[in-house]
This record gives sequence, structure tokens and C-alpha cells, in this order.
Amino acid sequence: MMLKAGGSRRAGPGHSFNRREALWGFVFVSPILLGTVLWFIVPMLAAVYISLTDWTLLRPPTLVGLDNFISLFRDRLVGQSLKVTVIFTVAAVPLNLLVAFATALLLNFSRSRTMYVIRVLYYLPALVPPVANAVLWSWLLNSEYGLINWLLRTMGLPKVLWLQDPDIALSALIVMSLWGFGATMIIFLAGLQGIPPELYEAAKIDGAGSRHRLFRITIPLMTPVIFFNFVINMIASFQVFTAGYLITAGGPNNSTLFYVLHLYRNAFEYLKMGYASAMAWVLFFIILALTLVVFRYFGRDVYYLGS
Repeated sequence: MMLKAGGSRRAGPGHSFNRREALWGFVFVSPILLGTVLWFIVPMLAAVYISLTDWTLLRPPTLVGLDNFISLFRDRLVGQSLKVTVIFTVAAVPLNLLVAFATALLLNFSRSRTMYVIRVLYYLPALVPPVANAVLWSWLLNSEYGLINWLLRTMGLPKVLWLQDPDIALSALIVMSLWGFGATMIIFLAGLQGIPPELYEAAKIDGAGSRHRLFRITIPLMTPVIFFNFVINMIASFQVFTAGYLITAGGPNNSTLFYVLHLYRNAFEYLKMGYASAMAWVLFFIILALTLVVFRYFGRDVYYLGS
């Protein structure tokens, strides 16, 4: 029997099942989609509008165009806060990666129960809330009754003004940032345990020493993990706030005035919401540009097993 020209085709039962399955899939992901729209997309669009206004929360916003962005280039503290943030990033990120990677290498050598306990102990500081970390380090670095200066005095050494000296305060916060290297270390450790042991065994048979295996096998195969940790740590370092706010309050002499701390003060102390929103967008584009540069010039050197 021939089908009539122009006759309609009835959809099979599989077609309606796929539509019903897709509908249920949308129902299940809709809470995430709704949350993304409400907590990310809408605030970002609102921040675009607010950055173009003069709004102090005490009166209705008035449009000022790009005045807030122009004012950023005249604000001396914006330049100072960017300088402090860049110095912190350049120093803290490589230091964190180096310590975390070296620790992961050492912990990866042994699979004993004791080593599992040590791994947990290294990771625990990363679970401590940032505010608690700030309170702890405020006590450790206190020039009068802090533990570190007490140890120096017991050894006959003079006390150090860790948080009061403009030349030392930022360095103290950089060292403090190592407190949470356990999170990066765990990711490195997972990557190390994913390297096939057969590669090391074959290298040993060929006479490769430990140094050769490190630079010819371990590091090349760890480049995806190193790259991931570098990007994540770089983005996080540009958003440092708690240490500068709770420990040094941006001082002394603005030597620890991080960019996000300056943004916070403009928003919630000076109530300059439009100016703070403009600062937030500038930070967003700085981080975006740096991330794109890193992917462009360093992403090509990442080696994936099997590629």
C-alpha cells in the first residue's frame, strides 16, 4: 500500500517518550537554572546599571554615565590597592604552588596509615573559616603578646613589628596565605596518584634516576593539574579580603590595602555604590584578561596523557 502524497506521519511512541524525558530533565535542572539567574545573572546586570549611577543608598540613583570609571583613574588608592594585590599575587601564588606540590610529592611516596593521618593534618587548616584564621594569625603576629615574637624573645632576638611595619606587613600576610595550601596539595596528590605506575617502572628499567623521572614523567603529566591550580589560585588571590580587613585593616600606610578591601570600603563605609560597582567590573575584566592570557600562552604547554 502506498502512502498518499502530503499525508501526515504519526509520531512513534519513542518520540513522545523523548519529549517527556527532556521535560523531566528540564524540571530537575530548573532549580539550578533559577538559582543561577537570581544569584548571578540578575546581580551582574544590576551591577552594570549601578556602575553608571551616583547612588549612596540615601537617595535615588542618578545616571552619571562613565563618570565612575573615569574617577577610578584619578583615585590614588585604586592604584595603590592594585599594586598591593598584584604584589601579593606574584609572591603568594608561586609560593603556594611550590609548597603544595613539594608536600604532595613527599606524601605520595608512602601509603602507610601514618601518612594518611599526616595528609589529613595538612588539609585541616584549609577547612578552618577565613575569619577564624584571621583571628589566629592576629594573635600569632601580635608584636606584644604574639607567639612568634615570644619565641624570638626566648632566643634573645628583638621583637618584630609584623603588622605595624609597612615594609613587613604585606610579607607577613603572604606567608600567612600558606596556611591554606592543603587544599591545593590535595588536588596535586590526586593528580600524582593518577599517573600510571607502569611509566615509572619502565623508566627505572631504562636506568632513569629519580630526578629524570620527576622532570620527564611526573611534571609533564602533572601540567594539567598545575595549570588548574595556578588559574584557581591566581583568581582567588585577586579577591583577597579577609586578611587585609581583619588583621591589618589595610594598614599601615595602606601597605596591605587590597583591591577588594578598597572596593568594600567604598560600598559599605562611604556608601558609594556606583563607584564600588565600577570597581567590581574593572576587577572582573582584569581577572578575565589575565585568565585569557594564561590560557593563550601557557595552555599550549599543558600535556594530557594520550594526546
